[in-house]
Amino acid sequence: MNILAIGDLVGNAGIKKMKKELNKIRNQEDIDFVIVNGENSAEGMGITQKNFDDILSQNVDVITMGNHTWGKKDIFKFIDHPKLIRPANYPEGVVGKGYSIYNCKNKKIAVINLIGRVGLTVLSDNPFIKAKEIIDTIENRVDIIIVDFHAEATAEKIALGNYLDGKATIVFGTHTHVQTADETILPKGTGYITDIGMTGPKNSIIGMDIEASIKRFETTLPERYKIATGESGLNGVIFKINDNTNKVEKIKRVAL
Repeated sequence: MNILAIGDLVGNAGIKKMKKELNKIRNQEDIDFVIVNGENSAEGMGITQKNFDDILSQNVDVITMGNHTWGKKDIFKFIDHPKLIRPANYPEGVVGKGYSIYNCKNKKIAVINLIGRVGLTVLSDNPFIKAKEIIDTIENRVDIIIVDFHAEATAEKIALGNYLDGKATIVFGTHTHVQTADETILPKGTGYITDIGMTGPKNSIIGMDIEASIKRFETTLPERYKIATGESGLNGVIFKINDNTNKVEKIKRVAL
């Protein structure tokens, strides 16, 4: 089985690029299951009904979220959709679900979304403890467990990858929008990469207009961010799973 995770979609530009490239990737790489992080799809913050419908129109299997989950009120219209998950370690009682189980090629695949606590101003529970609680609950009911860890700090991501080594099939990071070159199979068999990158404008500062972004750093004034224009790129990672062992055999970065 080949599983594709596509990095943070940034604005309509990112969605358009995904729509242009996804079927080609599917055909060339024999992709069976697709996960997309959509928390920046509404021009950098949140997701709207239109964004959601556009992404689902490409037969995406799961849409994960992050620190901008609630950036657009539209999400409350479709928060309970089976293909949408938000960070599982948001406080108890928050609407939506933090993980779900999907069927693909006679396999049961659990996808868990978590958010980091280092460097993010989001009230959340401990992602390590929450991940363990979920996995302890579902591990005997599923064949494959995938974790999208939406986090700022590299160390926190690497720590979670090692914490879940042998428990999760795949742990990949999102949020920083820069694809890392540290894809690896950890000692106990978990496929890991710190960040899968972003899908959106290439000539940008993590998807945002360069001049507006620099002005914020130069002046410390709250310059309004806006999506950059121009050509877009697509980042993602393909995880090849052995159908007999349900373990990762190979990890391949995608950068178009």
